[in-house]
Amino acid sequence: MEKKILILGGGFAGVEAAIKMQKYGYTITLVSDRDYLFIYPISIWVPVQLKKFEDVIIPLSELKKKHKFNLIVDEVVRINSGENKVELKTQMLDYDYLIIAMGMSKIMIPGIENTLSICGKPKDSIRIKDKLEELIKQGSGKIAIGFGGNPIDKSAVRGGPAFELLFNISHFLKKRKIRNKFEITFFAPMEEPGKKMGSKAYSSLAMFFKRYGIHTKTGIKITSFDKSFVNFQDGSKLESDLIVYIPGGSGHQVIVSSGLPVNKAGFITIDNNCKVDNTENIYAVGDVSALEGPAWAAKQGHIAEVMADAAAFNIHNQISGISDRNGYQKHLNIICLMDTGDGAAFVYRDSKSERMIPLPIIGHWLKKGWGFYFRNSKLKKIPRIPGM
Repeated sequence: MEKKILILGGGFAGVEAAIKMQKYGYTITLVSDRDYLFIYPISIWVPVQLKKFEDVIIPLSELKKKHKFNLIVDEVVRINSGENKVELKTQMLDYDYLIIAMGMSKIMIPGIENTLSICGKPKDSIRIKDKLEELIKQGSGKIAIGFGGNPIDKSAVRGGPAFELLFNISHFLKKRKIRNKFEITFFAPMEEPGKKMGSKAYSSLAMFFKRYGIHTKTGIKITSFDKSFVNFQDGSKLESDLIVYIPGGSGHQVIVSSGLPVNKAGFITIDNNCKVDNTENIYAVGDVSALEGPAWAAKQGHIAEVMADAAAFNIHNQISGISDRNGYQKHLNIICLMDTGDGAAFVYRDSKSERMIPLPIIGHWLKKGWGFYFRNSKLKKIPRIPGM
């Protein structure tokens, strides 16, 4: 009897899981609440007009055609693991094996609706572009870009895109010879934001801030946002015409209400093989899951794909009665090509080493090359490089 494989989530983890499961010959159904895959790592270029929005998405309908999986664009309401069913807004689905790849929710701070995020709703990238254009027409302005974390689960943080957007906007304004008309400030509640990348990368941030004329305000808890201010616990304020903030992550709201095992931050607890604790046929991959590893471990797109590959391999072997299993923990690392608009820095960290290599000019083109590769390899227009 053919097994029903159901995948929830159309991001990096969900799409990778669908591609790999289909290669094993199964009939796959992918459920996503939007009809495209958003390529977050290159969305930093939408605000500075190096990419259009359509350049940083891949329609799921195209991926469906190329990889022969079924697609349902709908919203997940509840997971009933006891009955092997998933309730969507418009229908009920059943499954034999379930892969959950729904991403994470955000920690809500009062007034967060006054901010935009480069790691949140995809259309925010367009709104940032529009607001930046408005400030340019105005002739001057103050821009604040920052990120937060989750003190309960420190892996639920996205810091790199904030740094990239800071440097790209500074370079964007410099090219237009109006950089001196703008004040750009980085803010974060941590004492050492960016330290997860490693000591070498963290110590280099001060050099980047100086080079791109970025002010900093760190180490003070953020209490709220107003339309034109970031408010801090010590009573101080950061005035800004454009506030871009990447909140720390928390467990997905659907997961919290579905009775699946979660950690204190609401992320699904899994074993090294990505199988959800206390279940036999449910796997969780990517941001929705609780990472087990070193203190510096962070949720990143490539880790989500590693987890998806492991889950697909393990489900196939479980169905086939094969004992071999693949784990994700040995692959935990931080890889970031931190783009600056006029170059980049290659950042790498694992349990044995850390490095930060400046790549003036060529680094920017390498990241553009990665974007081209990611999009076209997913669409099977170019061969996929093993391990990428």
